Parts: sequence; structure tokens; C-alpha cells
Amino acid sequence: MEQKLEVWQRGPLPEYIPVLQPIVHALLQAREEVNEYMFNFPKSLLWVRPANMASAGFHLQHLSGVLDRVFTYARAEKLTEYQFEQLAEEGKNSLNGYEIEELVNRFNKQVDAALEQLKITGEHTLSDFRGVGRAGLPSTVIGLLFHAAEHTMRHVGQLMVTVAVVKAQEGDIL
Repeated sequence: MEQKLEVWQRGPLPEYIPVLQPIVHALLQAREEVNEYMFNFPKSLLWVRPANMASAGFHLQHLSGVLDRVFTYARAEKLTEYQFEQLAEEGKNSLNGYEIEELVNRFNKQVDAALEQLKITGEHTLSDFRGVGRAGLPSTVIGLLFHAAEHTMRHVGQLMVTVAVVKAQEGDIL
């Protein structure tokens, strides 16, 4: 059986400047893994919180939300009311409930938006100051972009463990 190479092992992507390649690779890797972990995942397990930790549903919401918010700050923009509503919704199953496909698609679209932004991010802007949040905490464009990639991969790892644990608890071992 042929082993699939991780995204970073597949080489540089010519439409992105070299300094942003690791961020692009991390986001593409995250997308592949999220889609793999959530394939045929039972909806009944989406909000299960093993050991009172975050659910798979929370991680899916948070992955999309963080990318959206951090990339907004990297563009030197303020968050919109909709983004604040999405933040408040993280970890909550709405009255109608979320479909897994909907949450995965939202993440995929957010990765696409982030990749488009990375294509047009000029190297000369990477050290530009960016204020984060209402307090305007100090960061830079590259700091925000790196944090987005790092934070995304952290939650993908947590999602992977959560999915494995809740499936094993249900007797549906991976």
C-alpha cells in the first residue's frame, strides 16, 4: 500500500511566496485531515464531550471561526457582528442542529478564503503591525498568519483524538 505524502512533502506551491509556504502547507494538511476524520462520522456523536472536553462539533466550529477572525485581523479589519455571533455559537448545537457536512464545508470554504488571502499577501507587509481584538493587542501580519496555521493544526489534533475516543466509546473503533 502506497503511503500518502503529507502536504509539506509534496513541494512548494508556486502561487505563494516562499515565506508563506509553511502556512499554506499547514492549512491544506488540516483540510485533508478534517475531511478524513469526519467522513462517515455519526451525527449522534458530534456533541459528545469525552472527559468533559470539547466536542467534535466545537472543534469544527472553532476551526472555521479562528481562521476567519485571525485572517480578518491580518487584513487590518475589525470583526463584524456576524463574526461575533459565530464566536458566541461555538460549542453550541443550534435548535435545528448542525449537519456534519455543513460544518466540514464551512471549514473547507474558510481554508479556501485563507489561501486566497495568502496568495495576495505581499512579503513587504509581513512585519506590519496589526492590533488584535478590542484591546488592539500587538501582533504582525506574519504573527497572525502563523498563529492561524498553528492554532488550526492544534485543533485538528484535538479533533482527531476526540473523534477516535467517542467512536471507540460507541464501539465503533477506527
